[in-house]
Amino acid sequence: MKKLKVMTIFGTRPEAIKFAPVIKLLYESKKITPIVTITAQHREMLDQVLELFAITPDHDLNIMRSGQDLFDVTTRALTGVKEVLLSDRPDLVLVQGDTTTTFAAALAAFYLKIPVGHIEAGLRSFERYHPFPEEINRVLTSDLAEFHFAPTTKAKDNLMGEGIASGKIIVSGNTVIDALLSVINPKYKFDLHPILGRVDFDDKKVILVTSHRRENWGEPFEEICKALKKLAAKNEDIAIIFSVHLNPVLSDTAQRLLSGEERIYIIDPLDYEPFIQLISKSHIVLTDSGGIQEEAPSLGKPVLVLRDFTERPEGVEAGTVKLVGAKEKNIIFETEKLLRETQEYDRMAKAINPYGDGLAAKRIVTFLEERMVTRK
Repeated sequence: MKKLKVMTIFGTRPEAIKFAPVIKLLYESKKITPIVTITAQHREMLDQVLELFAITPDHDLNIMRSGQDLFDVTTRALTGVKEVLLSDRPDLVLVQGDTTTTFAAALAAFYLKIPVGHIEAGLRSFERYHPFPEEINRVLTSDLAEFHFAPTTKAKDNLMGEGIASGKIIVSGNTVIDALLSVINPKYKFDLHPILGRVDFDDKKVILVTSHRRENWGEPFEEICKALKKLAAKNEDIAIIFSVHLNPVLSDTAQRLLSGEERIYIIDPLDYEPFIQLISKSHIVLTDSGGIQEEAPSLGKPVLVLRDFTERPEGVEAGTVKLVGAKEKNIIFETEKLLRETQEYDRMAKAINPYGDGLAAKRIVTFLEERMVTRK
């Protein structure tokens, strides 16, 4: 039987992390020929993950440019993906999540009448500009895809509510859990890191913070910084590690408002492996990231989400995460509640993570082997 040619297309670090377990199993499959294409929408952060998981792309479109906007990313990804699809003619294209690369790749495949499988399908905030542009990217990708690998039953319900047939939806779990479990190391040390090596992980309650969403740029980001400053001043038993995106819009503001503050450590984004270890050593996580809402609960860490809406309501319902927004007073109140109320902390830390058991990639590849290869 002729092997199924499956092209995976991605361009950012989160996509690469979530694709890595799938790509590994695709290479191990005797029924599938994998083709890995990257747009490199984000260059340096993507390369870190490719090296960690030993992924060698077959095609590197290298579309990233200084000062690029959404128009630039979309058009370069669309035309670049068109060329590799025409040259390799895969039987199926796999995309992941909700990036601009995801949407552009799905659109290019649709234009060439190549079936699309969408991993992490069905997430919805039901607010078109929150997060921006991710909410619309994933909605449009769902319209273009033929097969939908939903991480949860709620995500499946969202898709069915949009008219997608149940038979085209596979509840797989989220592959981010597969990736996380493959790299976690309880013995990991930060002794050699120039900043984290100074953090007292043993005697301080470490609060890990990340914020990069476009809707939090400007005043909301300043509110977050002001809240962190007051938290550090009021609570001597904590240390705050703020992993700040390299974009000057964010990094300049963080340095201006927080540089030199006692027990606040501003660091550049870490590679994936040390970042997962950092989550595991933290007491609480404050973030506007989507993936961290899935990763931290797997390690028993309460997550306060610095957003007003989330496309991952399963965590809110399970009690592993809580929406707190980006207002200074609310951030302080909810963080101190977790710091002081043991029962509230345990309620979140011990809640069952709804996002998977580490077998999502296996379910996806098994589906492709059993259904797509047979159909072909």
